[in-house]
Amino acid sequence: MRYEWSKLNSQQVGAFSEYFVKMEMTMYGFQVYSPEVDDRGIDFVVRYGNSNFISIQVKSIRKTNYVFMRKDKFKLSPDLYLALVILHERLAPTLYLIPSEAWKRPNRLLRNHDYEGKKSKPEWGLNLSKRNMDLLEDYAFSKIVANLKA
Repeated sequence: MRYEWSKLNSQQVGAFSEYFVKMEMTMYGFQVYSPEVDDRGIDFVVRYGNSNFISIQVKSIRKTNYVFMRKDKFKLSPDLYLALVILHERLAPTLYLIPSEAWKRPNRLLRNHDYEGKKSKPEWGLNLSKRNMDLLEDYAFSKIVANLKA
């Protein structure tokens, strides 16, 4: 059966999700460029026509929970986006594209954790509870990509 995400290990899920986002960007007319080394938290960059390059970090989940990016690897800027792939069992992937600068205005979905005085490093997070899924719809992939192409 197709879309049995539970049968994939975490490395397979990550690889699938990254290629899935690359293919979706390609289908919308973006040029996709992969770095030789992934040491900066960027999975790939894209460009539409002669526009500026956009850096993409991909995260994927198989159930709604919490996703985070360390602040030292995910620095808010106009050219950095998070591609979030949600893999519900036996369903096609759902894709979202969130501009990093959205975290400048944290809310119940977009979280800002500095963890001052604690062992955890500062992070930007996504609280993907059922209650917050309506806020995620603002970042539906097709909607954000249309804005990037405009």
